[in-house]
Amino acid sequence: MVSDTEDFIGALRAQAHRYHSWHPFQVMMNEGRLSRRQIQGWVANRFYYQKNIPRKDAAILANCPDREVRRRWIRRILDQDGTADGEGGIEAWLRLGEAVGLTREEVWDERHVVPGVRFAVDAYITFADTRPWVEAVSASLTELFAPDLMAGRLTAFERFYTWIDPAGLAYFRARLTQAPRDAEHALEVVTKYCRTADEQERAVAALSFKCDVLWSMLDAITWAYLGSTLQGDA
Repeated sequence: MVSDTEDFIGALRAQAHRYHSWHPFQVMMNEGRLSRRQIQGWVANRFYYQKNIPRKDAAILANCPDREVRRRWIRRILDQDGTADGEGGIEAWLRLGEAVGLTREEVWDERHVVPGVRFAVDAYITFADTRPWVEAVSASLTELFAPDLMAGRLTAFERFYTWIDPAGLAYFRARLTQAPRDAEHALEVVTKYCRTADEQERAVAALSFKCDVLWSMLDAITWAYLGSTLQGDA
């Protein structure tokens, strides 16, 4: 049975309430309440996610039989990896690391990555590799909610964390336009291929899983860099 497309899109967008923009760590960041060390810890740990995004997208490409989808999806890998040295989202995140006082080497070699972040990101890569490709595309639809998060993050960094070199915020500025473009394409794909109620339920579950991944990453970062503070408040 074909299910209603508008209801399906509404169910996907309803996952916004589970997005990590509502996580206490992200709220504290936007309120200017994080220390230099805590910002550095977040940047170093989030990089493990950033550097693995092309692997997730490569898994989708490998599993996707639709040539037109592949032609457009491959742009995501180029956005992250770049087409030459000094380009792409991964490079931009390394520059963010330098802007907050970390070296490129310590960000790249993952010495600061906490186990919970590694586990969550690896689970996401496994999901993209082993689940039906349309479900992996559905999981990427957290990009529906990303522009507002990026805009708020930029405002917070420029207002509260003036010690960060503004040039290091280029990744966030780029995502203000990339994320809506990517989300539009992913939504187009998902609504085309998920027609039955069961297919749509699995797509929403995939997006829910991705929200869990992002939330779990911040849980792990919170306990690594704010744990003693939280325990002291208990």
